[in-house]
Amino acid sequence: MASLNTVLVPLVALLVTVASASNFYNDFDITWGDGRAKILSNGDLLTLNLDKASGSGFQSRNEYLFGKIDMQLKLVPGNSAGTVTAYYLSSKGSAWDEIDFEFLGNLSGDPYILHTNVFSQGKGNREQQFYLWFDPTADFHTYSILWNPQRIVFSVDGTPIREFKNLESVGVPFPKNQPMRIYSSLWNADDWATRGGLVKTDWALAPFTASYRNFNAEACVLSNGVSSCGTTTSPPASTSNAWFSEELDSTRQERLKWVRENYMVYNYCNDVNRFPQVVEPCTVCDAGSNGKAHLSVGAEGQNACHDSLAGSSMLVKCLVFFNSDFLTLVQPPNTLSAAKLSPMASLNTVLVPLVALLVTVASASNFYNDFDITWGDGRAKILSNGDLLTLNLDKASGSGFQSRNEYLFGKIDMQLKLVPGNSAGTVTAYYLSSKGSAWDEIDFEFLGNLSGDPYILHTNVFSQGKGNREQQFYLWFDPTADFHTYSILWNPQRIVFSVDGTPIREFKNLESMGVPFPKNQPMRIYSSLWNADDWATRGGLVKTDWALAPFTASYRNFNAEACVLSNGVSSCGTTTSPPASTSNAWFSEELDSTRQERLKWVRENYMVYNYCNDVNRFPQGLPPECSMS
Repeated sequence: MASLNTVLVPLVALLVTVASASNFYNDFDITWGDGRAKILSNGDLLTLNLDKASGSGFQSRNEYLFGKIDMQLKLVPGNSAGTVTAYYLSSKGSAWDEIDFEFLGNLSGDPYILHTNVFSQGKGNREQQFYLWFDPTADFHTYSILWNPQRIVFSVDGTPIREFKNLESVGVPFPKNQPMRIYSSLWNADDWATRGGLVKTDWALAPFTASYRNFNAEACVLSNGVSSCGTTTSPPASTSNAWFSEELDSTRQERLKWVRENYMVYNYCNDVNRFPQVVEPCTVCDAGSNGKAHLSVGAEGQNACHDSLAGSSMLVKCLVFFNSDFLTLVQPPNTLSAAKLSPMASLNTVLVPLVALLVTVASASNFYNDFDITWGDGRAKILSNGDLLTLNLDKASGSGFQSRNEYLFGKIDMQLKLVPGNSAGTVTAYYLSSKGSAWDEIDFEFLGNLSGDPYILHTNVFSQGKGNREQQFYLWFDPTADFHTYSILWNPQRIVFSVDGTPIREFKNLESMGVPFPKNQPMRIYSSLWNADDWATRGGLVKTDWALAPFTASYRNFNAEACVLSNGVSSCGTTTSPPASTSNAWFSEELDSTRQERLKWVRENYMVYNYCNDVNRFPQGLPPECSMS
């Protein structure tokens, strides 16, 4: 891109003043928190505190117009769920500019999300989010903003994670006229920040503390409209002024690429359905065989781009806000390990009498025969002579169905094709459940997301009305492109959740340790498609786009090898073990070594939440099943 010197505002030019030898007493004012923000160690340390009554915050005394701003932060340790630490530059007024770091807290063992954004003239919507490659609570780390007339670069410990270039030549606003102060705050956002508001701030752990040190600003300071950098259009050539024209060399470009390929978890530039009216020039995307695509600004700037994700091609538009990697989903680093349960002796001697000999196998299924549509006022439809069922969701209502039969143990298969495209705000639930206040339940829930971002597959097990056993996964394929089989094996020894025959979760019967297990209450199959945009996607920040309605989830090839309950009598008879036959194998099925390896693979690579890691959620001790290994 050609030099911007000829169009820089007159007050930006010769770097004269460099803020150094910083001291929080001199450089910042505590602005709110009623004593919860403290300057310590003779001005070398600043801490922000949050308790149930209030958070706290501070701002810089100086205003800056371009600079290189460094601050070392140590974030809230342990269970930071519900908390947000914000550290950013911002101007004033309704057409403000802003450059954001926000750190979204999480449960112990789960990673912070580092949220970045750039606003210019009051317009933002340029979010990119990252995991970090270290524990940001164990020690101080340096978070830097380089802001010069050509670019904004976000860096962590000197490693660039994001570059936002000045592309005013193609109509993209860039912050270059408004001076900005530095702000930081620690506040409670447990209505949305962690798992969509499902996990609340644990006030028993308060006060929560974030710490700051080693502030440094090599910058142009504005005072009464006059810049410390003078009025010429370029700084003198010297090492201390290098930031004014700094760009990423090849080494830092490689580091940027590494971060974005391995730690980026959201990129607005993938989100074509979020920007349906986008007509800005595109970039040329050269998709690589590794499922990533790379950007280079095209000469015409009007090319459509193809991006490959898990082997499938998806037409996308690119925004030319970056000349760097254009990314699809990147798996988060594996910070969780699976709870491993040890073998357990047969429970045949304690099975309820009605569970035993498999006589009836539900097969040759037909949705007309096997299910009743229960709600939705015509939005659920049985099609193709009973071979297909669709659920629809529009702004007025969702829809749902349930099985006619009740089951007590079985192997239940259903093929689903989920809502395609921008499914943000939608939830597709598919589960087994009994009735009453002490119900049993076995859950699959699919949490929708923006185009290019993954569904989250949420699983849970309830027994006697008690759940809190959530485990969540990404999938290794696009669940909207075709039908995939989601299975529940439920026998007296275990519950196994599987996807296309690959087990993702095993919940063993550990009644011997006092862990309730569903084994006495018959359950129906239920499914529904409904709107949950107050929490389901990015904590409710992303709402359902009703312009894309109706949203549709499709079902086919239901199969149940199961004990059917009718008037309290089981189709499986009354003995305590089924006959030895292939069709009855599910009743005593367990995972062989091959399937155990597949389970391990899923949990090491695609698991994103495990209640058994969540020690702060269970202050009196983890559930007993979590101790098994």
